[in-house]
Amino acid sequence: MAVGNTRWLDRSQPQTLYYGNVLLYFNAVWWLLDLLLGAPFFGILALWALFSGLGIANEKSLGYWAGVVLAGLNILALLYLLFHGGGGSFSLLLNLVFGGALFALLLHPMSRSYKRIWFKKLNHR
Repeated sequence: MAVGNTRWLDRSQPQTLYYGNVLLYFNAVWWLLDLLLGAPFFGILALWALFSGLGIANEKSLGYWAGVVLAGLNILALLYLLFHGGGGSFSLLLNLVFGGALFALLLHPMSRSYKRIWFKKLNHR
């Protein structure tokens, strides 16, 4: 894939997939801010979210599945913090809402149908 042909967003995709892609980038920005504040683990998550967003925008199956896995792990980590981290702060609950929205948008039937029809397979060269 040529660098000049790489898209960050694809407005022709269904709303559910498009907004899921936007939320991936939104999470990446927040995780990069956390990285700047001294949490190195969030740098990995930010790169993962950017990779997933670019994959979805360029209709790559690997990017889509990476986004789904990232969204699921994000929800699990937030639920763990909610129940074992000493209570639920407003920011934690807000992150959980956005994490759930991302997961739901990516796994919405409209997103999955579009992915199944138009995305390039994992072994496609």
